[in-house]
Amino acid sequence: MTTLHLLSHSPFSDSRLTSCLRLLNLRDGVLLSGDAVYALQAGTAQRQALELLPDAIGLYALEEDLHARAIRDLPARVRCLDYPAFVELTLRYAKVNSWL
Repeated sequence: MTTLHLLSHSPFSDSRLTSCLRLLNLRDGVLLSGDAVYALQAGTAQRQALELLPDAIGLYALEEDLHARAIRDLPARVRCLDYPAFVELTLRYAKVNSWL
C-alpha cells in the first residue's frame, strides 16, 4: 500500500524528516510544505538524504512555499506543485500520512 507523507515542519527543529525517511517504502511519496522545504537547501545533510532516496520514491514540494522561502536551486527529481496538483497527488496514493 503506497503512502504519501506530508511534512510541514522545519527539518532543523526536530526529527520528523529523519523518522519519515526511515519508514519510507518503495513507491511512497514525500511532499514538503511550509518550513519543511528548508530541507532542500543546498549543502545540507537533509537535502543529501533526500537526493539519495531511491528513484521509485516520489519527492514533491509546494511551489508557493519554495518561493516564500526563496529556495530556487532544487534537485532535478523534485516536482514542484501548486495546490490543485497537491490535491490530485493525494488521490494517487492509497494513504496520506501527515507528520504533525
